[in-house]
Amino acid sequence: MNAFMTLTGIETLHLRMERHSANALKVAQFLEQHPAVARVSYVGLPSSPYHGLARKYLRRGFGSVFTVSLKGGFDAGVRVVEGVELLSHLANIGDTRSLVIHPASTTHRQLTEEQQVRAGAGPDVLRLSIGIENADDIILDLDRALSRA
Repeated sequence: MNAFMTLTGIETLHLRMERHSANALKVAQFLEQHPAVARVSYVGLPSSPYHGLARKYLRRGFGSVFTVSLKGGFDAGVRVVEGVELLSHLANIGDTRSLVIHPASTTHRQLTEEQQVRAGAGPDVLRLSIGIENADDIILDLDRALSRA
């Protein structure tokens, strides 16, 4: 059964990655314009300093993982994670479902704030792994959580 599941997963990986990348770009574009968001770090956006390199080397999409800095800082990050309904609060990445985590209060909480910032996991940062759900549903969920935060 494990071999069958692995083979099935490999056979459809290219289709899933197309959907992951398309959804992530759409979500990142939305978040870049959201009033509660200070910055989006995603190579698929022209605002990224690495966008040119990404276009050169990542011709089939820019992936599904990126970070967002919130204007509301640590508390806003915690509230957004608590406020989403569609996105799961998990530390892993690459799932078919969309995931969100606030590293400063979870995976990086043992570090000082200075160390968190140097690691790209400052108090205002959320890490998103965008799945293959309908992109509009992901955006609606994030928008609601951001508005409440």
